[in-house]
Amino acid sequence: MRSPIQVLKSLEEHAKDPNYRYKRLYRNLYNPEFYLRAYQNIATAPGSMTTGVDGMTLDAMSMARIDKIIASLKDHSYQPNPARRTYIEKKSNSSRKRPLGIPSTNDKLVQDVVRMILEAIYEPIFSPNSHGFRPHRSCHTALQHVEVAFNATKWIVEGDIQACFDSFDHHALINILRRRIHDESFIALMWKFLKAGYMEQWTYHTTHSGTPQGSGVSPLLANIYLSELDAFMDNYKTSFDRGNAKHRPLNREYVKLHSRHMYWSSKLKKQGADMPEGKREELHTKIHQSRMQKLETPYYPAIEPHFKCLQYNRYADDFVIGIIGSKEDAQQVKADIKQFLWEKLGLVLSEEKTKVTHSSELIRYLGYDFTVSRDKSLERNENGALQRVYYGKVQLYLPKEKWVGKLREYKAFVIKKDKHGNEKWHAMHRGKLMNKPEVEIISKYNSEIRGIYNYYRLANNVSVLGKFRYIMETSMLKTFAAKFNSSINKVKVGRMKNGVFGVTYMTKSGRKRCEFHHSPLEKKNESAPSFTDILPQYQKHNELVKRLRRGECELCTAKTESIKMHHVRSLKSLKGTSVSEMLMLQKRRKSLALCEVCFGKVSTGLL
Repeated sequence: MRSPIQVLKSLEEHAKDPNYRYKRLYRNLYNPEFYLRAYQNIATAPGSMTTGVDGMTLDAMSMARIDKIIASLKDHSYQPNPARRTYIEKKSNSSRKRPLGIPSTNDKLVQDVVRMILEAIYEPIFSPNSHGFRPHRSCHTALQHVEVAFNATKWIVEGDIQACFDSFDHHALINILRRRIHDESFIALMWKFLKAGYMEQWTYHTTHSGTPQGSGVSPLLANIYLSELDAFMDNYKTSFDRGNAKHRPLNREYVKLHSRHMYWSSKLKKQGADMPEGKREELHTKIHQSRMQKLETPYYPAIEPHFKCLQYNRYADDFVIGIIGSKEDAQQVKADIKQFLWEKLGLVLSEEKTKVTHSSELIRYLGYDFTVSRDKSLERNENGALQRVYYGKVQLYLPKEKWVGKLREYKAFVIKKDKHGNEKWHAMHRGKLMNKPEVEIISKYNSEIRGIYNYYRLANNVSVLGKFRYIMETSMLKTFAAKFNSSINKVKVGRMKNGVFGVTYMTKSGRKRCEFHHSPLEKKNESAPSFTDILPQYQKHNELVKRLRRGECELCTAKTESIKMHHVRSLKSLKGTSVSEMLMLQKRRKSLALCEVCFGKVSTGLL
């Protein structure tokens, strides 16, 4: 069997050839190495031990289990189980819930192999304007693109597609896949995924549209489907754009003021030395006035009949379009997109949420607010000349409601009103953290502060998180005070060092100190690593797969070809009352490679 890395790279090499057709993809599903990589990806993902409708998890993973899946694919008897539907709260509205489908573990393995194959085929040809669910791209890369490309835009079309992921037309999606994939066995497998359905309250529901519920392949299929919109916008931009940005006509009034300024400056340079003092001062005044008038005047005219430009950015089903042109142009763009989505993809553009907004207003996108600044503040450039450095530039902002919402989510404060009706914010202790060790309490608060800062680090006003951190610090101190039935001043004694609250704890290497977050909360121009996706399939086998293939039981040390991997949800759930649990706690691992005898004893609690 060929190495999955070689297979995927071969698929990638052919991807950019628009005439190439993939005819023998299905046979790659017979390669056990692909499933080991899928196992490696799934085992490290959150929710890896969540059961599907068949009640199975990653526990008891073995080469025999992989071989059984491959055998069912070879004789085409493989049939995905329906996803188990559950509901989770929406972060933006805790009173509303959204459905989440949980596939069976075996289906997760097959879907992840399919994802690797499809990603190798389609990722190289996806639009650079698409940022969602893609390797090395994220909300941050989308926002950075907006920050650069949307400068000087006058109108913004905010795109919102109604129930996007639940509305994908299955036939349209299969037809898109068939353009590049001429392998009916592979296409038949995609049909099985699309028609697998879901179980809710032990009742089976068929799926007539949308991508597979909660599956690993669902985000990629969504990108393949919406890449049709990306291609449409690329062509639309070609026909929409007018004129050359390098030869864009300037505002006549600006040109007139600039010429006047240059005339007075040239006169002063040539004749200034021979002028009387009064004439020279008068000329200086004229130069200053002409400069200030020029800097107050727009560089380009408000209406440009010979110049138009369009910029497009998409993250998953959210998109924004920046337009240099008239409001009528922006409204026409919106109407044309609405028509395309309905006629070609069967998707409905929400009239209520899809807005045409002037770029001077705040536009909400991916949790940020952005606007095109009209600030005429002046600063000197590296040559000492005054410039309007902010005018026409995109500015990213952290909305107040976001960090206030986090405080409410963490129950770290309450808002009360005084007798005059003014709001008073009071930090509160968090009862759920009181019984945790001191270092865990500080670490919890630190991770929550880092989480919101890392996401909003691109915002110009990210320093407002200083208020957020102050309330979190007070909440933490009150949690410590409640834990020890003491006061804030007393819990600070012995824990403050150089003005920073912290606690010491013991590790194998000695004593260490965990301090409350005090790093600068300043704007960063680079993406946070934690918010950038990374391709998993090109990584080498990790220790988990090596232990599965080693053929040695980690309890009895017996050599065997039938190793089964025993998994637990978390180390915190282990009490250390059995030999297997003690070994996992000792090794700091959530899994053990076991022979069939030891696996049976561990499963029944005998070992």
